Amino acid sequence: MPRVSEFFGITISMYYDDHNPPHFHAIYRGAEAEVGIDPIGIIQGKLPVRALSLVLEWAALHQAELRSNWLRASEHRPLSKISPLE
Repeated sequence: MPRVSEFFGITISMYYDDHNPPHFHAIYRGAEAEVGIDPIGIIQGKLPVRALSLVLEWAALHQAELRSNWLRASEHRPLSKISPLE
């Protein structure tokens, strides 16, 4: 699963050929959630409240880049790295 970003101990990844709707995976200390890209929100899974807040803030800032990476993944092209939350 290619990593597209990491910040504050949170790993953001996408799978090639993943199912719809467009989403990414956020992993933090063994907890994992699938987060929708449009609209931004939890599809399934759980993260601690603070980690989830950071992930949602990051996703809102990088929504266009996440959409682009979803398209690239569906076409089996390399994914672009996305700047971490600072």
